[in-house]
Amino acid sequence: MEDLGPKFERATGHKLAVTFAPLGATVKRVQGGETADVVILPQQGIDGFVKDSKVIAGSVRVLARSGMAVAVRKGAPKPDISSPEALKRTLLAARSITYGRGAGSEHFEKVLERLGIANEVKSKTVRGEPGDTGVRVANGEAEIGVTLLQVLMPVAGIEIAGPLPGDLQDTLVFAAAIMAGARDAAASKALVDFLRTPDAAAVIKAEGMEPATP
Repeated sequence: MEDLGPKFERATGHKLAVTFAPLGATVKRVQGGETADVVILPQQGIDGFVKDSKVIAGSVRVLARSGMAVAVRKGAPKPDISSPEALKRTLLAARSITYGRGAGSEHFEKVLERLGIANEVKSKTVRGEPGDTGVRVANGEAEIGVTLLQVLMPVAGIEIAGPLPGDLQDTLVFAAAIMAGARDAAASKALVDFLRTPDAAAVIKAEGMEPATP
């Protein structure tokens, strides 16, 4: 949005006032009565808003899909994560692990349980705030970081070892919707439509996500 917002403004003449917040905080604010014209969230958040009539159901559009990836500090040997068993060995051998909080963290906790190592890695897990997984790897606080690929992509000082293997992967779907009572429905629709154009798709892809098909 930091990239696409100004492009949308130049293309349409509309002005945006953008607020960024994690999924949980956004849901809490909307459920508390806060309003906006357009909301962009992981699909589960949008689905909840549709159920509660907080957004216009027919306005929901998928924008992007993202998978989870493993990162190590720049220059460090890339671990073997080519299979669930390889990932298990890598996580058990790591001195420290971080997977932050927010989108994707609950899934990775399920991965640890599925691999049968949740208790073994608990004592060496460094938990942070949403979005800081890559930073903790870059500054040496954790040897291995696991989170959404697009969260890791912009972080300097780390390297992507690869995606979670096989069916351990979780695809997070991001969607946009026009909120019920939007002050400018036409401008809201224009923004959602713009975020599904080829120009927007190129930016989404560059940020490590798979753009939705228009």
